[in-house]
Amino acid sequence: MLVAAGRGERLGDERPKAFAKLGELPLLAESLRRLEESEWIDQIVVVAPPGWEEPSILLAEQLGASKVSACVPGGETRSASVRAGLAEIPEDAAVVLVHDAARPMLPADLVRRLLDALDEGFDGAVPGLPVADTVKRVAGEVVIETPPRGELVAVQTPQAFVASVLRSAAMGEGSDCASLVEAAGGRVKVVPGDERLLKVTTREDLARVSGWLHE
Repeated sequence: MLVAAGRGERLGDERPKAFAKLGELPLLAESLRRLEESEWIDQIVVVAPPGWEEPSILLAEQLGASKVSACVPGGETRSASVRAGLAEIPEDAAVVLVHDAARPMLPADLVRRLLDALDEGFDGAVPGLPVADTVKRVAGEVVIETPPRGELVAVQTPQAFVASVLRSAAMGEGSDCASLVEAAGGRVKVVPGDERLLKVTTREDLARVSGWLHE
C-alpha cells in the first residue's frame, strides 16, 4: 500500500504533497516506480489525495506500473487512509507493506529485511535509525523524563505486517501502523533503516532528495 494522501501545507504548494514536483515528475512517481520494480511486491494499492485519484492512475499508467490494482481516496487522518487502502487488499494477502509516498528514496534491499523479520515470527517490522540527539519528554515547558538514548530509534516507512494482524489493529488511531499493532499487543521488530529515507516535509527536503536522485 502506498499512502499518498497528505496535504503538505509546509511545502507551500497548491497541489497535494504527492504531486509536488521532484524533477520532472510528481513526488509520488519515485516511490511508485521503486515499489513496481521490487521483486517482493505483488500488488500496489495507491491511497491518493481526495480528488486526485484520476491523476494518480494516469501517473501509474505513464510509469508502466502494472502492479497497481486499485486507487482510492484517503481519509481525514493517516489511520483512516490506511483503512481505505486495506479495504482494497485481497483477503488472502499474507503480508501488507505500508509505505508513505513522502519517503521516495526506498532502497531495494529494505523490503527483504522487513519480510525476513516477519519470517522470524514477528507481527510487524519497521525500519529505524538510532537517535543522535538527547530526547526529553516534556509537559508544557517542563521536562518530565530523559529516556535513555540507546533505547530510542527514529522510525521510517515502509512498514510490513502480517495482514490479519494489521486488519485487526487498524480501527485505532496512531501516528503510524506499528503503533496500532503495538497497542493491540503485536510484536514489532526494528530493522536497520536508511538515512536517505527522508520524509519530505519542506521545500528544502524536496531539494535534498532531488540532489540525491541526480548523484
